[in-house]
Amino acid sequence: MPNKWLLRVLLVLFGTFSGVLGAFIGIDIRTNVPNFPAASYVVALLKAHRITHVRLFDADARMIKALANTSIEVMVGVTNEEFLRIGQSTSASAEWINKNVAAYVPETNITAVAVGNEVLTTMPHAAHILVPAMQRLHLALVASNLNSKIKVSTPLSMDVISRPFPPSTAVFNSSWNVTMYMLLQFLKNTNSYFMLNAYPYYGYIQGDGIFPLEYALFEPLPSVKQIVDPNTLFHYDSMFDAMVDAVYYSIDAYTFSGIPVVVTETGWPWNGGANEPDATVKNAEAYINNMITRVLNNSGPPSQPNIPINTYIYELFNEDDWRGPVSEKKWGLFDTNGVAVYSVSSLGGYSDIPGNSTGVFCIAKEGVDPEKLRNGLNWACGEGHADCTAIQEGKPCYNPDTLEGHASYAYNDYYQRMHSVGGTCDFGGTATITTTDPSYSSCIFTGRSQSIRSSGTPFSSSKLAGHTTLRSLVSAPFSPSKLDGRTTLRSLVSAPFSSGKLAGHTTLRSLVTEPTVVPTLRPINNFDSTFCYPLLTLRPSLI
Repeated sequence: MPNKWLLRVLLVLFGTFSGVLGAFIGIDIRTNVPNFPAASYVVALLKAHRITHVRLFDADARMIKALANTSIEVMVGVTNEEFLRIGQSTSASAEWINKNVAAYVPETNITAVAVGNEVLTTMPHAAHILVPAMQRLHLALVASNLNSKIKVSTPLSMDVISRPFPPSTAVFNSSWNVTMYMLLQFLKNTNSYFMLNAYPYYGYIQGDGIFPLEYALFEPLPSVKQIVDPNTLFHYDSMFDAMVDAVYYSIDAYTFSGIPVVVTETGWPWNGGANEPDATVKNAEAYINNMITRVLNNSGPPSQPNIPINTYIYELFNEDDWRGPVSEKKWGLFDTNGVAVYSVSSLGGYSDIPGNSTGVFCIAKEGVDPEKLRNGLNWACGEGHADCTAIQEGKPCYNPDTLEGHASYAYNDYYQRMHSVGGTCDFGGTATITTTDPSYSSCIFTGRSQSIRSSGTPFSSSKLAGHTTLRSLVSAPFSPSKLDGRTTLRSLVSAPFSSGKLAGHTTLRSLVTEPTVVPTLRPINNFDSTFCYPLLTLRPSLI
């Protein structure tokens, strides 16, 4: 027990001081996508890319357990359905925290709870219970002595702002004046942060040509297309910055300050229907890479230059079963088999790691038991998540149609994906390492020329995200054999696939003791300040 208490204290201190290290890029993970991989597979993929922050849109137990002892900072989500019950029941809030948070810390580094997702705009009838739900969850964290490390907030869309441009005149929609005041007071008193889902893609396509595409993609603007706020004369180099600043000005309209904005969703679809011409691989790649570069420069928007914009990319995997326009299915950086859709630079903010084209290959041994070889092939293409497309009939590596040839391709593909994170070339004694390139004709074995799928077309190998090439980074479960005396990996792939719904960043401050104060409001439209009062305000002693 003392050791667990000490670990919890150390994690709080780590969270407190990590803010000085600069901005971070995190990733959103929906666990209810089709063919969602085993949790161990997903975590290995995150670690291979050195991703330090993740946002889960639910509290999927398999993912939370798999993230234990990784130091990855985790935001767990209360789904929109769950928050309706929690908002009206103190016992339900305590039960949720005990089951989905307290049970996993400090082993899993949970640092935030996101209550619902875009509740005000998708469930306006439930707006009145949003802040009460957040307050009850916070009180449950207080009861577990976790409130100084784990913060509570709620992701909101840009639609809560009635006029986002120019940023200096932006205000929250007056329909939610009371709710927004309660929310901001809660965030201030608990030292939490404003969660924003910011999508320049939608800002651009809904703007009917008002803004140039370059402005949405973080690309340089010609002198005749500069975007300037006429009131402040601030220049905005990107729609992303303007959106974040619009939130800061909207917060300021309520005379609150010191509430940082964290972007909990942003991205760009890489494919779309006939009427979605801007959803392309080229634009998605430009947006994500330019956004990463912008965020990691550790500066804020023009009005708050010293507050970095910590940001989560939407999203890790594509959602091919999503109903609606084609573009809504194609936001993922990866397929569920771990193959990147396009090249992404420096997800974790680290310098490049050498590629994996080392000239070392894993192939089937000659003369081994065919049954064992067949089992190894089936495992590699199944649980091992090797990409076995090339050995299907009519594909470049199908011929010669031999068990040994097909097994060699599958073994090697798995090995190149996994050896950087501990995978071995064994397969029950049926595989061996070779430095002789087994590629032939148009059949290219991974390790000599990794490929990244982009809109269905392979690209030549390149450095991805400042990390190893994607073939080596894809994180299938480990080989069934022993790994250097460590645990066998059969256990790592035995869990059934996780399922659930969608919704981080470390909070860097300790216990807040600031008393609750009702500020004087700056007049906003027809805002009636007589209705602005601290409903269900927490006593300072409980914060």
